[in-house]
Amino acid sequence: MAPWGITVNCISPGMFLTEQSEAVVDPDVIAALTRMTPVGRFGDPPEIGHAVAFLCSDEASFITGIDLKVDGGWSLW
Repeated sequence: MAPWGITVNCISPGMFLTEQSEAVVDPDVIAALTRMTPVGRFGDPPEIGHAVAFLCSDEASFITGIDLKVDGGWSLW
């Protein structure tokens, strides 16, 4: 698709808390996963939107074929 100016990328999110997930996930599990995440917190849902906006922007026009991990460093393990 690149010859036609179309980039193809993927976003792999890590731990994100939403109203739905907070309602079903045990607080002890949330605390443990928070401690295990290198940045020390769960992601905020708008942070996925920021990654999408970047990949859709002109600033990312030379980026294609990547898997952008938005996971607070979780994939470092």
